[in-house]
Amino acid sequence: MYAVFNCIVAQHDLRLVGLTAVICALASYTAISLLHHVRRSSAHMRRAWLAVSAISTGFGVWATHFIAMLAFSPGVPTAYNIALTGLSLVTAILLTGASLAVAVESIAGAGAWLGGAMVGGGIAAMHYTGMAAFEIPGRIVWDPILVVVSIALGGLIGAAALPIGLREDNVKWKILGALLLTAAICSHHFTAMGAAKIIFDPAIELSGTALPPGLLAIAVAFASFVIVVLALGGVAIDMRARRRELETGLMRDATNATFEGLLVCEGATIVTVNDNFAALIGCSADSGVGAKLEQYFADVGILRTFFDHPNQSIEGTLVHFDGSKIPVELIQRSIDFGGKPHRAVAVCDLRARRGGKAYPLSGPL
Repeated sequence: MYAVFNCIVAQHDLRLVGLTAVICALASYTAISLLHHVRRSSAHMRRAWLAVSAISTGFGVWATHFIAMLAFSPGVPTAYNIALTGLSLVTAILLTGASLAVAVESIAGAGAWLGGAMVGGGIAAMHYTGMAAFEIPGRIVWDPILVVVSIALGGLIGAAALPIGLREDNVKWKILGALLLTAAICSHHFTAMGAAKIIFDPAIELSGTALPPGLLAIAVAFASFVIVVLALGGVAIDMRARRRELETGLMRDATNATFEGLLVCEGATIVTVNDNFAALIGCSADSGVGAKLEQYFADVGILRTFFDHPNQSIEGTLVHFDGSKIPVELIQRSIDFGGKPHRAVAVCDLRARRGGKAYPLSGPL
C-alpha cells in the first residue's frame, strides 16, 4: 500500500484532496438522508425521491473522482474524452440508483447489505470509465492486485455503509453511514490511482476534441453545486418530516385521551389514529397511517354522504383486520393539522348495543 500513500502525497494537491473528501461526505450524507425520506414516502412518490437520491449519490461519486483527478499531477499534459466523461456520470447515477433501490425496496434484511455492495460496484464502474476518459501523452499500466483491492474496498465498505446509515432515522446513524460511504468512495479512488502507473510516450498525442482540465473544473463545480442544493433540500425535508412527526405524536397523545376510536385524515388518507381505533381494527396504530379510509369502512357511498355532513352522526360498518365487520357510529368535523385542513373522525363501537355480535365479511350487513 506504499504505492497508494506515495501517489496521494507526491502526486496530488492535498488541498484539492481535502475538498474531494468534503464534497464526497456532503453527497453521502445527502444520499442517506434522502433514502430515509424514500422509506417514508408513499408508493407513488417513492420512485421520484429515489431518483433524487440516485442523482445525489451519482454526482457525488463523479465529483469525487474528477476533483481528485484535478488534484492529480502526473507531470505531463492531460485532457479528458468528452463522451467517456459524460458516460462515467451516467454510469454513476444509473448504477448507484439501482443499488439504492435494492437497499430500500428489498423485503429481506440483507437488502441494505446487498445494495451497499452494489454501490461499491457502481463506484468501481464509474472510476474505471472515468480513467478510460483520461488522456495523456502515454499509456497507463495497471497493477492488477491493487485494482482488485480497490474494488474490494469499495464493495466491502459500501456493504456496511447503507445498513448502518439506514438503521435508524436519526443524525447519529446518518453520519456514521455517510462516513462509511465516503470511506468506500475515497478508498476505492485513491487505491485505484495507486494502481495506475503512467508510461510517457511522446508518440501519443491528446485528441483535439478532448476536454481540458479548466473546462472539467467548471463541470465539476456545477456537479458540486447540484450536491449542495440537494443537501440543503435534504435538510429542509428532514426538518419538515421531524415537525410532522412531532405534530402527529402530539395529535396521537391528544386523541388517546378519548374513549372512542379516533382518526385524522387528509382527504381519504389517514395520517394518524389513536390506540382505541387501532384496537377496533386489530392492528397497531402505525399500520393505519397512510392507509385509505376505504380499507376500513365497507360502504364507500356512506363515506361520501358522511363527509358532506360534518358534526352529524351516521351509522356505518368498520372492517376488522380479520375480515369481520363491526357496526359503528361515526361523526366528523374539520380541523387544522400541520397548517392544512384535515378531518377528525370519531368511531364508536355499537356492538354492545347490539348484543356484541361482529358480522363475518361474507355475511349480511
